[in-house]
Amino acid sequence: MAELLTEDQIDDALSHLPGWRRDGATLVRSAELASFVQAIQVVNRVAEIAENDDHHPDIDIRWRTLVFHLSTHSAGGLTSKDVALAAEIDTVLDALAG
Repeated sequence: MAELLTEDQIDDALSHLPGWRRDGATLVRSAELASFVQAIQVVNRVAEIAENDDHHPDIDIRWRTLVFHLSTHSAGGLTSKDVALAAEIDTVLDALAG
């Protein structure tokens, strides 16, 4: 099982994850895409990554806006798995913006 991050580790991780914020034991990021189709493309790519990593985010889909919630439920909070997945989600979103 992944170990919970310390407060300092969480703060450090967030300093490298622009757009992400902490909400209790969860990392949260919203992203607005150009279209509903593009938003679903992001969800599909993140789903592939999540399956590969065996670590699944909660994703709220509202037309073109996605909200990602990351937490390691089995550990009861934030772990390195959440930070790694947040960075991978950023990579997916950056690829569409570029």
